[in-house]
Amino acid sequence: MARAGDRLSEAQLRASFVEAPPPLTLDEALGEAACCLYCFDAPCMRACPTHVDVPKFIRQICHGNQIGAARTILEANILGGSCARACPTEVLCEGACVANALVKTPIPIGRLQRYACDAAREKGVRFFRPGPPTGKKVALIGSGPAGLSCAHELRKKGHDAVVYEAREVPGGLNTLGVALYKITPEFALTEVELVKQMGVDIRMNHHVSAAEIQALLTQYDAVFLGVGLGYTYPLGIAGEDLPGVWEALEFIFQTHTKPLDQCDVGRTVLVIGAGNTAIDVATTAARLGAEHVVIAYRRGKQAMPAFAYEYELARKDGVRFEWFAQPVRAIAENGAVAGVEFVRTESEDPESRQAPVIPVPGSEFVIRADMIVKALGQEQLFDLLRSVPGIEVDRGMVVVDPATGATSVPGLYAGGDCIRNGGEIVDAVEDGKIAARAIDKALSGSGSGDVAHG
Repeated sequence: MARAGDRLSEAQLRASFVEAPPPLTLDEALGEAACCLYCFDAPCMRACPTHVDVPKFIRQICHGNQIGAARTILEANILGGSCARACPTEVLCEGACVANALVKTPIPIGRLQRYACDAAREKGVRFFRPGPPTGKKVALIGSGPAGLSCAHELRKKGHDAVVYEAREVPGGLNTLGVALYKITPEFALTEVELVKQMGVDIRMNHHVSAAEIQALLTQYDAVFLGVGLGYTYPLGIAGEDLPGVWEALEFIFQTHTKPLDQCDVGRTVLVIGAGNTAIDVATTAARLGAEHVVIAYRRGKQAMPAFAYEYELARKDGVRFEWFAQPVRAIAENGAVAGVEFVRTESEDPESRQAPVIPVPGSEFVIRADMIVKALGQEQLFDLLRSVPGIEVDRGMVVVDPATGATSVPGLYAGGDCIRNGGEIVDAVEDGKIAARAIDKALSGSGSGDVAHG
């Protein structure tokens, strides 16, 4: 397998992975902020899962108060910088912006949020302090956005928070699993530091088993389950274990853990799947120097899981899309993968991702590639979840009370990908906040925040 450095210089690779879109300058930020209508009962604020006060922080930027704007954002979302970079603002806050109807272009809320958060980060401003000690302890399993958000909120209330993380670096997919031109690991770790500054104890290389979850429930006053998902779904075809066949996150991880010129990339990269992670893989491959990148999906463009703006980003990077193509088998040459045989499909409802797809007899064709990346989504952690006595699981997802994050196990709360089967950073942050409020209510004796669901 070739390396990126075989085709592109170090300078070319750095230029390919510069953060996109670029940060706003002071004049650009002031100009964009001045265009905001500062709506009462703003739809952008309602569209944000963490309910950041968008009009307030934009007004603060307009008045030259970038640090105040950052505080407004981080009070609602301690991972506001990551969300500004990687969340689908186009379909959330910006999608709800009234300027869409007036001038056909929304206020660039995401870029303004990034501008404010970066200003505070560069100055090393510390906004939050732990609350008065309560003597209560909460264990959190997983240091992704849900776990970090929950831990931060708990420390604001004075509860001790101990986070158990299976990997050797904290932050979950924020640190390792997002396209490098969106979030760098260096930036992600600065947000982890905001949480650690509150006195949160993050214990690395600690994989928690179902038996240990039971033990933690007796050792701590509450437990928050913030585990993510598992491995990429298999294709279910012959040859998918051949050398040259990768999992999506494995491919992304390498760009965060080693020099770009040492990253493996095929000459022709074939990505199977059409979600947002598939787009991240395809655009990353193109930026690493792949000569041809193809995304193959068994349905049509109208049923593509990826957001429209992600699709356009891939097209700008030269990615080709092959619609209505279902993989049949991987093809080997000289002991490694050399391509995939597909069959064309039809669907009764081209816009639906639930409608059955029907193979078209005699329509087989081959796409040749020396790297295949599986990007069909991630499997749930069935073995872990189902082995926790009394926990209710539905279709691989932990069932919680949406108002509290409480599971069917007393004292056990959950949030993030394990209750959503994937989702956005901002959703996980809000899950952590919801659970923290309920845990605090239960531990302070002011209510039954740990009432089980269902």
